[in-house]
Amino acid sequence: MQEFVDIVDELDNVVACVARRVMRAHKLRHRMVGVVVRSSTGDVLVHQRAANKDVWPSMWDVMVGGVVAAGETYETAARRELNEEIGVDAPLRFLMAGRFDDENVHENARVFTVTSDGPFAFTDNEVVDAYFVAAEALDDFVANFQVVPDSVHLLELMRLGRA
Repeated sequence: MQEFVDIVDELDNVVACVARRVMRAHKLRHRMVGVVVRSSTGDVLVHQRAANKDVWPSMWDVMVGGVVAAGETYETAARRELNEEIGVDAPLRFLMAGRFDDENVHENARVFTVTSDGPFAFTDNEVVDAYFVAAEALDDFVANFQVVPDSVHLLELMRLGRA
């Protein structure tokens, strides 16, 4: 089944709707969501992406999330991604909006957080491993593992209060 994605400008106005494969092939600006999953003790869930992902395969991530589908709100996409990737349905709390640009992607992002101790289910085969990292050890994790660059950038924006 073909997925469609809204293409947006830097102000988040929809300027087109294209197939996801077209968005990836032409590196068009699109919307994405990230959800920081924290345990009841404040630890952060990190996960390894599957080898078949269309961008940053097999890398680690500190946020569950992905591309917002055409016509979908950021919050709806965050709930969908959270359920698809780790099998969690929990109340979302908005953290920040930001942008990320590199040679692979151009994204307008919204970041949310949820609290969940699991259990986690990886039913869509997009996540191959996951575990909690103490919040104070997150910088060491990012320094020692290949972590997707958009999540690293968005975490840094949050830390600097520039969201």
